[in-house]
Amino acid sequence: MIRTIKKKIYYEKGKLVSENNIFLTGEQKEKAAKGSMAYKIMSAHNIGVSGDNLKLKFDAITSHDITYVGIVQTAKASGLKVFPISYTLTNCHNSLCAVGGTINEDDHVFGLSAAKKYGGNYVPAHIAVIHQYMREMEAKCGRMILGSDSHTRYGALGTMAIGEGGPELVKQILNKTYDVKKPEVICVYLKGKLKKGVGPQDVAIALVGKVFKDGFVKNKVLEFVGPGIKGLSMDFRNGIDVMTTETACLSSIWETDEKTLEYFKIHGRENDYKKMQPEDITLYDGAVIINLSKVEPMIALPFHPSNAYTIRELLANPYEILKTVEEQGQKLLGDNGQFKLTDKIKDGKIIVNQGIIAGCAGGMYENIAEAYEILKGKSTGSDEFSLSIYPSSQPVYKALVDNGYISGLMQSGIVVKTAFCGPCFGAGDVPANNGLSIRHTTRNFENREGSKTGSGQLAAVALMDARSIAATAANGGVLTSATDFVYNNKVKKYKFDRSIYDSRVYKGALKPQNEVELKYGPNIADWPHMIPMGKNILIKAASVLTDDVTTTDELIPSGETSSYRSNPMKLAEFTLSRKDPLYVGRAKAIKIDEDIRRKDNKLSEKLLEEIKPLNIDMENTIYGSVVIANKPGDGSAREQAASCQRVLGGIANIAVEYATKRYRSNLINWGMIPLLAKKNNFNVDDYIYIENIFDIIKTGQKEFKAKVLSGGHVKEIMLYMDSLTDDEKQIILKGCLINFYA
Repeated sequence: MIRTIKKKIYYEKGKLVSENNIFLTGEQKEKAAKGSMAYKIMSAHNIGVSGDNLKLKFDAITSHDITYVGIVQTAKASGLKVFPISYTLTNCHNSLCAVGGTINEDDHVFGLSAAKKYGGNYVPAHIAVIHQYMREMEAKCGRMILGSDSHTRYGALGTMAIGEGGPELVKQILNKTYDVKKPEVICVYLKGKLKKGVGPQDVAIALVGKVFKDGFVKNKVLEFVGPGIKGLSMDFRNGIDVMTTETACLSSIWETDEKTLEYFKIHGRENDYKKMQPEDITLYDGAVIINLSKVEPMIALPFHPSNAYTIRELLANPYEILKTVEEQGQKLLGDNGQFKLTDKIKDGKIIVNQGIIAGCAGGMYENIAEAYEILKGKSTGSDEFSLSIYPSSQPVYKALVDNGYISGLMQSGIVVKTAFCGPCFGAGDVPANNGLSIRHTTRNFENREGSKTGSGQLAAVALMDARSIAATAANGGVLTSATDFVYNNKVKKYKFDRSIYDSRVYKGALKPQNEVELKYGPNIADWPHMIPMGKNILIKAASVLTDDVTTTDELIPSGETSSYRSNPMKLAEFTLSRKDPLYVGRAKAIKIDEDIRRKDNKLSEKLLEEIKPLNIDMENTIYGSVVIANKPGDGSAREQAASCQRVLGGIANIAVEYATKRYRSNLINWGMIPLLAKKNNFNVDDYIYIENIFDIIKTGQKEFKAKVLSGGHVKEIMLYMDSLTDDEKQIILKGCLINFYA
């Protein structure tokens, strides 16, 4: 189905060729190394000097309603006057306005006032999810877009898009650059033709399952080429593309063709199309070969999209496979409750409690139309199983209505709702405790879809394609592969109605109205002052996480906490709440000690006695907390995973490695040091003292000594730091991005 080539390989006129089987001059090799679509797009957007360190300026940026308030507030504190590039603010995460009184709608009012004042676009709630709107209205061949959401991916439309934390968007707003080491480019070669019943999520889950765990494509660009592309519709390509985020790659780009052109024509933007393909001979840093003919319906079991199985093998070995997941879930719960998954097996069948088709991955026209064809004339039944469908935009919804699909789905017992991302991150359709939900959405991390393990709550969320979800619904909630269903997969032609956006979307990009006042609700708060770096640092371990990977959902949970993202101090109260509930109290205690010291110029007697073995020069040392983990930062781009630690007095993270570039960037932009250690041999309440850290950062030293005080004993260890750009060094030394620009 999928195989990888983990060495350089040439793509010659549509075929992959090993280095040993191609004979080129030095000049030809140099040209081939620059032959990828990704190389050309990045070069066109790089304003820095040539070399490996890129300084990128984007054509457009985008945010949704749990990130744009913080971005505007940060930019405003850093000197914002106008948005210098197209900035689209969407409202698809806190759309329900169901938590925290008026604060969600207060954020929306603030967002519209910001779009007017600084010159941006504003998409009201329920009109479109962020990525569907950007596909329909903003993606263009050869363009680069930066979004404050990790699933910012428009590669199938010829746009290189990257999801990052809010401060990276602030840099673009302030006419600064996105600084990144030139990424490697991996060829994703598609061949063959899909079987009926196999959907884009099946291909995506198979891809994520193959490449995520060994980090093969981490922070690289995936470039999709090959004869298999021609047989894929644009909805299908977009559905695979948006899920590339779960491989941990940096971005993606696809060859474009007549189907891409037709997409732009349908959306009234024919001039935004151009033919894109690699050069006749292009050198890639590796390859992933996907034989579409062999892809089967897939399921990604809890608690990660890479926990991939074919539905066939799951149904053949249900107890053994589900027992493994059950044990992992029980480990997460500990003594707080009991997690069961094997109890879903009845007479050899797996019984599902809930189905969801939604968002930027599931809610596209063809997914829903084909789900209707499977469900036509059938009922989901009146028992526990339910199916909810969220079209990804009002134009998609209208086309489904016009073509009769919505009424048919309703007749089958499906609940059809408006464009909303909530089911993907725990703000809507939260499953029952011990429930099993199958979803065509983007993620199924632990604690993400609303579960609270600290309160004894844990549901199982598995990812599947809309077609197999519909087959399961038609079978009364019995897990079923769409390839086992007889149905007509021909769907009616999609017609895009632009008047919906013309009637409701505020289009003010690059048209600032400086006289407009920002409208603040009572929950919208400024960022607290961040202290600059000291000569030395003393950091105390407020949390030590030993899981293989720590997601941003664990660092700062989603769900109802999203409502407080406009208030840094209130949101910080939720930091690590579902992973290490004692963290906030520990971090606050450390911060209180440092606040008192900075005010009275002396430490508490208790602390002085504790750190006495370290023999510290406290006069030139700042004191704060540190979170230590093996591999933190997988998943969402949310900057709050870092900023919440910072407002609680965090100074650094120590990791064996960082799961994504975007999380490491978030740490840096909030003035925190991204430290590395060979092993996670730390304990909660350990003290780590690093002398001359100011000079270490300033000079770019990559390896240095630190002292660790643990259990009354002092030992010396080595810590490490990957390269920092000159700006990144100054941001950390100044205390955060706001201080740097102010």
